[in-house]
Amino acid sequence: MSSSLVERQGRTGFQARDFFLLALFTLIALFIHGYHLGIEDQAIYLPGVHYDLNPALYPHDAEFFLPQVRPTLIDEIVAYTSKLTHISVAGSVFFWHMLSMFLLLAGALRVARRCFERDREAWAGLALLTVLFTIPVTGTALYIVDQYLHPRTLATAFILFAIPCVLDRQFLRATVLLLLAALVHIQMAFFGGLFLAFLAWPWIYDSLQGRAVLFGLPLTTLFEPESPAWREAMLTREQHFLLKWHWYEWLGIFAPLALLWWIGSMTTRSWKQGEIAGFRATLCRMLFWYGSFCFVVALIVTIPQRLERLTPYQPMRGFHLLYLLLFLLIGGLLYERVLHARTGVYAVLLLATAGGMFYAQRDLFPGTRHIEWPGRDTGNRWVRAFVWIRENTPREAYFAIDPRYMQRPGEDEHGFRAFAQRSVLADWDKDPGVVCLFPAIGEKWQEQVHAQDGFAKFGRDELLQLRQRFGADWVIADRSVGLTACPYQKDGIYVCKIE
Repeated sequence: MSSSLVERQGRTGFQARDFFLLALFTLIALFIHGYHLGIEDQAIYLPGVHYDLNPALYPHDAEFFLPQVRPTLIDEIVAYTSKLTHISVAGSVFFWHMLSMFLLLAGALRVARRCFERDREAWAGLALLTVLFTIPVTGTALYIVDQYLHPRTLATAFILFAIPCVLDRQFLRATVLLLLAALVHIQMAFFGGLFLAFLAWPWIYDSLQGRAVLFGLPLTTLFEPESPAWREAMLTREQHFLLKWHWYEWLGIFAPLALLWWIGSMTTRSWKQGEIAGFRATLCRMLFWYGSFCFVVALIVTIPQRLERLTPYQPMRGFHLLYLLLFLLIGGLLYERVLHARTGVYAVLLLATAGGMFYAQRDLFPGTRHIEWPGRDTGNRWVRAFVWIRENTPREAYFAIDPRYMQRPGEDEHGFRAFAQRSVLADWDKDPGVVCLFPAIGEKWQEQVHAQDGFAKFGRDELLQLRQRFGADWVIADRSVGLTACPYQKDGIYVCKIE
């Protein structure tokens, strides 16, 4: 092993102090951004965990989450952690959320140490990244790190660890890390692999001696026939279509690319030259071309209607990795070049930013405690009702609920299936996302959501029709629905048997 490689690996290795600080940063992220169980995409992944532990659950609607969960290992990882350690599913989910954030920060630190001469600048970059975990990634409907366990976080951690491997031409190790990312989240692994290919291109090009290589992909398998149900589900996802983005979301495309170009150019022309500066310039340049490539592909895929079948693959989600690395660089450069290593000033700036992010999260989840500790009451009236349903209704119970219930005041995006562990008719919030990727369930989704049109005004007669048509024998609503058998009436929530 060459001396330069030994020195580089020493810079990216970890000492006991590093583990302590990474754990501290993980806790800081938790208290700034909060933690919520069963919200947003966990309305899909958490039922998969419960299903792994008890396949008798969800007898009527498992097809609305299993197709998306099955290609990943995150549900099995959480389920078997709970089973082997005898802790609750909520405890297992929380553990993996914290570990995922820790690993992502560790991977980001490895990259940062390759970008800056001094360790304090790398930690400064990591600090800014930590306080900006829940900043939106332009119009993609993504955060850098979610306020709950998402497989994207763990997959991104593996990709970050792979970046220094590519720089050191340790391509086998990088490939193994990329495969681990794919086992957790295929989409993020694809974007990570794409960026690693951009980063490795100079060596690939040299090894091919300039010969052109064409990579073929059987795209015909992606062009399954569209159906009216699939297209209706697709149109609920405005983030898939660039032309539906707001002006500030377009700014979130071009401003980061311009910053990367500027940082890379300034590093090359003005700042200290050497291996560190050379890598920083290379990283910025390749991020610029990678982001530009994702943007061009998004234009091609999302604008012509004849390519609409490809929109669920969301090329702009490649900006997730771009944003993460950009804020990592900005933090270190701000501390080093703008503030001239004035730690006190930088700490004040971070505290102000953290305060703004904390306020935004509290405003986003007004009906729920900031941190939903495992085994503790969340403070959310809807979640209390969902838990009551889990503990007091038959396993085969089939529920009707407002298809837009996740948007109801105080509901705070908590998924019914994630907490109640009962089947429910299709919704307008999370189920269409699964339909977009798996069109075969589109007609069932469309039939059920339209059968519930006008749910806010449903009474006994309309609910009886749902029972006759689909077999739904229970209902949950935030108003009286004209039924007499309502064993749960609390905090303005009614759980009634349709009979």
